[in-house]
Amino acid sequence: MTPLLSVRDLKRHYAVRLPGGLFGKPGVLKAVDGVSLAINRGETLGLVGESGCGKSTTAKLVLGHIPATAGTIMFDGASVTARHDANWRALRRRMQMIYQDPLGALDRRLTIADQIGEPLDIHEAAMPRGQKREKVASLMDAVGLRADMAVRYPHELSGGQRQRVVIARALALDPDLLVCDEPVSALDVSIQAQVLNLLDDLRARTGFAALFISHDLKVVRQMSDRVAVMYLGRIVEEGPPEAVFRDPLHPYSRALVSAIPTPRTRGRRERIVLAGDPPNPVDTPPGCAFHPRCPVAIARCRVEKPALVAEGDRAVACHLAGAGARAVQPLAAE
Repeated sequence: MTPLLSVRDLKRHYAVRLPGGLFGKPGVLKAVDGVSLAINRGETLGLVGESGCGKSTTAKLVLGHIPATAGTIMFDGASVTARHDANWRALRRRMQMIYQDPLGALDRRLTIADQIGEPLDIHEAAMPRGQKREKVASLMDAVGLRADMAVRYPHELSGGQRQRVVIARALALDPDLLVCDEPVSALDVSIQAQVLNLLDDLRARTGFAALFISHDLKVVRQMSDRVAVMYLGRIVEEGPPEAVFRDPLHPYSRALVSAIPTPRTRGRRERIVLAGDPPNPVDTPPGCAFHPRCPVAIARCRVEKPALVAEGDRAVACHLAGAGARAVQPLAAE
């Protein structure tokens, strides 16, 4: 089966000036450094990792918001890498985004109805006005917004209501893929659950696929069919959420999972605290980028970059491939 979205060896590098001297030495910031992933129709892939690891940059590359330095992006069997022609635009309308900050994603000068209908105005200009009104009303109903809210403005709604507007607008063109970049991180915990349940229900009803980006592993576990763990611009582990969270194969994944508080393990699971901070993406270490913080790194890790290698229904980029991760800290069974 051909994946809906296929990304191969995707890179986004930026030329920067290193500190020192009047002008500084030239350097390269490797925001995304060789990411490969695939999403099938109707599937949700969760992308997790620390802040600054390249998750949001990956989302922007997939949607064409920024050009790739290298690599390929295929959508429904067609290349969308470095294209902005009519064919690209036809494919691009089938990919929509839900942003982290709903208020920042909305135009404060437009009513809610106008915001939701904006994609139809751009891409469905020939649609009769009455049909557009019906479509907007249907979308509002689908995301749980009352009809009387159509004439309100973003500042007159709560954070959860604004995010529902953003979701409705993203669904206006019946996309095949939704890119959700931290879609609930700006909301209160009680509202987060409502929005996540809404997304889950809409996906079940419409069948869209999703790239779900979050630093919150519990949210990713709830929403994803597969999980990819990202570290310093690269995928270091991928697999079904049940397997990744029960028995992480990469030492970095194991450290992340150890930090998840759960009712059954609270007080019995000791958190793995990694030494130091993530390396500067402008000056990445040789070999495995994680080795300066890895408690089980071996000599090979310091000189040879591990490839992402399949392990059954999972993949891991680690020379110790599971055995080393388990040596870091045994996790209590849930």
